Parts: sequence; structure tokens; C-alpha cells
Amino acid sequence: MTEPLWVRDAVFYQIFPERFANGDPSNDPSGVANWEHDLPTRANFFGGDLAGISAHSDHLTRVGATALYTTPIFAALSNHKYDTTDYLRIDPAFGTLDTFHELVQTLHGRGIRLVLDAVFNHCGDSFWAFQNVIANGRQSPYWDWFYIGGHPIQSDPPNYQTCGGAPFLPKLNTSNPEVQKYLLDVAAYWIEQGADGWRLDVPWKADMALWPKVRERVLGIKPDAYLVSEVWRGVSDWLDGQRVHGVMNYRLRANILDYAIFDHMDAEDFAYEVDYLLREYGDRAYYHLNLLGSHDTPRLLTLSRRNVQRAVIAITLQLTLPGTPMIYYGDEIGMEGDNDPDCRRPMVWDERRWNPAIWQTTTRLTAARHEHPALRSLHVEPLKLWNGVFAYARRAADDVVLVVTNPRSVQPCLDISVPEGVAAPRWRDILSDTVFPVTNGHLRFEPLPAQSAFVLIPEFGNADG
Repeated sequence: MTEPLWVRDAVFYQIFPERFANGDPSNDPSGVANWEHDLPTRANFFGGDLAGISAHSDHLTRVGATALYTTPIFAALSNHKYDTTDYLRIDPAFGTLDTFHELVQTLHGRGIRLVLDAVFNHCGDSFWAFQNVIANGRQSPYWDWFYIGGHPIQSDPPNYQTCGGAPFLPKLNTSNPEVQKYLLDVAAYWIEQGADGWRLDVPWKADMALWPKVRERVLGIKPDAYLVSEVWRGVSDWLDGQRVHGVMNYRLRANILDYAIFDHMDAEDFAYEVDYLLREYGDRAYYHLNLLGSHDTPRLLTLSRRNVQRAVIAITLQLTLPGTPMIYYGDEIGMEGDNDPDCRRPMVWDERRWNPAIWQTTTRLTAARHEHPALRSLHVEPLKLWNGVFAYARRAADDVVLVVTNPRSVQPCLDISVPEGVAAPRWRDILSDTVFPVTNGHLRFEPLPAQSAFVLIPEFGNADG
């Protein structure tokens, strides 16, 4: 499989377009909610669009993002757009094909790639082919595009296969060669229009034979395009290089939350889980998206019960462990929100409402990731496992970064051996600019604060130089 090597060096940013920014009020749906004051529901709209992403592309650069993944942008009736009505048309509330081209040009001009959402397992009940079935029954040429139990079509309860039991999401028969051809043409079309890859929505629900064909078609057009699958549990089916390059790493997310937020793991447990995933993933780990939140999960600060220190530890792990980090819009500024739909609140653009500790942690560590090859390697060397304390080195050739996390209580005095072969007299914490001297090959924390994180780089030369 052709590898998109750019992903190894990337920082991804995920946007839910309806809630990121309103760049063109003229295309707003009727009765939009108030951006600043209203909370999201499953049905309301706020007016976010593609022009808003273009207008705020400087924010992606400030965050340190070099790739953008957006949830669906094609014509649909809902605010989330997972109920596609036309796969070949930008949703009118988001703009036009010209707006899409302007976004691609803006992003590419900033060195930012664009990955779209492939919702190929199901469509919306207003999809033209399904509407033809409703109108014509078994006489419809699209009858076999779906799994239908009878006619007339009934939605309560549905007498057709759906995604997750939702009547407005009829399941596509992805084993049907005609459906496969249609979806392959869709995948190719948007790559030809400038997209740089696809994220596959609920891909395990579709015919698995579809995905190698998507890979072949997409990579035949753009050999360095990126394919990533949404996978929450077992990933073995997605590691053979025949379908995708990587997965959304929900398993690592669960481990980070258990260690840093919920205290369900001590350092030994967490180190074991990290090592296990790296051994299972192998070189595929380069291409997995390490996330702490998404449009399908509660936000990090809400999960941590507004404990900023714990959130900082989780972000530190996300941005310093192997894999490609993906930041869910607003997490970099400490937005809150419970499960869907509350995790889909409009982006906060008033910087006075941003959490400075979370913003500083995120931006300093994305900058460090770009600067230090060690943070883009697969090397993890545990240095200290002490109850809740996890200290590890990341290394690539001569570049070394040392990470110390402690989500639990204060440690009055803690020594950590510095990595072998690094003769620096001191190490500087990227997050606080604190400098720690090396004594007899050890860094000493007196104390190591409770619920703290340090990301240290070696410093050479004179102390004042």
C-alpha cells in the first residue's frame, strides 16, 4: 500500500462544520439559534459553513494543525449531515462547489491537508434513490440498493434495514455492484476536487470488500491520499494495509482517560497498555489518529469535571505518545460539553473565555511535535513507573524528549534516571520553562506536584547561554 508519509508529521484538527464559524450568513438555514447563548439540540442550526472555516484558517495554524478532518459536508437535512441526500453536492447551508474549492485553496496555501467524511454505509431517507423506491416500490431500479422488507415503505417501525435503528438512515446495500460503483465514483470525485483523503464512517457495518476498492480508486488518483477508519474496539481487520492506513485510536483514548482522568489505572497498567497497543499496531501506529474527543464523545474538560490539571495531563499524553494527534475543535481552548448533542456547541471565539493553561499546553506541544522528531517516532522507553507516576523517553536518533506525568497525589521527592547517552547538564520543561539540573544521572523533583505534567528537552552549554 502506498503510504501517505505526510501523516507521520501531521497534527490533525477535527471540525463539525455547522458549529465552527459562520462565514456567510446569507446561506443560513431559517431560524438559526444564537451562536453565543443557545445550547445545541439534535435539531437546531447555528449557521456554521465552509466559508467560516476559510475565514478562521489562521486559527488552525495557531493551533499547529497541518491537516483538517471535517464531518460530512454534503447535502443533507440534519445539522450533522450523516443523512446524505446528494453525495455530489455541497450542502447549501455550507456553500457551493466554489466555496469548497476556495476552502481547499486556503488550506493548501497554509500547508493544511483536507480529509472528508465517507458516509457510505447508509444515506438519508431523502436520498434520491431511496425516494425512488418509496415512489415506485419493487419497480424501482434502486430497490436492490437497500435492504427492504416490504412495500409500502414504513418508518415506524422501519420495514427496511437502517443504521443503528434510525428510520431516517436507510442502510445501503454495499454488496450491490451498482452501489459500489456509485460510491467509488463519489470517492474519486471529491479527491479530484482537491480533497486529500477520507475518514470512513462506521466501516465495519458495510461490506468489507468495498474498502479495498475504495483504496485502489482513491490512491490511483492521489497516491499519498490518507484513508482512516472509525474503529472503537477491535482493529485487527484494519491493520493489514489492504483497506486503510490507520484508525481513529479510541482504544488509546480510553486508556488515557482511565489513567489521567478517572484513576482507573496506575502507571504500570497504563505503560502496559501503551506497549500492548504499539506491539499490536506495529508500523500502522504512525497512521492512527490519537484523539481525546470527537463529535461522538463528551468533551475532555467535562469528563475531568473541570479539573484543568488532569485535562493537561491527558493532552500531554495525546501529543507525546506515538501516533498522529487529532484535536477536536474547541478542546484546545477548554470548551465543555456532555455527550451528543452537547459536545457540538458552537466554537467560542472570544479569547477571554479560553482556558489559558489548556491553550498553552496544546500549542506548545504541537510546536514541540513539529520541532522534535522524537515525538513523531514509535519509540517509548519507560524510565519510572511509581504508583501514579509515568516517566518515559521518546527518541529518534540524537533527539530525545522526556515526559513525566503524575495524575495523583504529590510525591515529596522523586528521582528519575535520564535516558542513556544524553549528557546534558540540565533539562528544560517545555510547558513551564522550568529548568532542572542533572545530578549523578538523575533528575530530582522536590516535590513532584500532584496532577502535573512535564515535557523536558535537554539543554547544553552555559546555564546563562
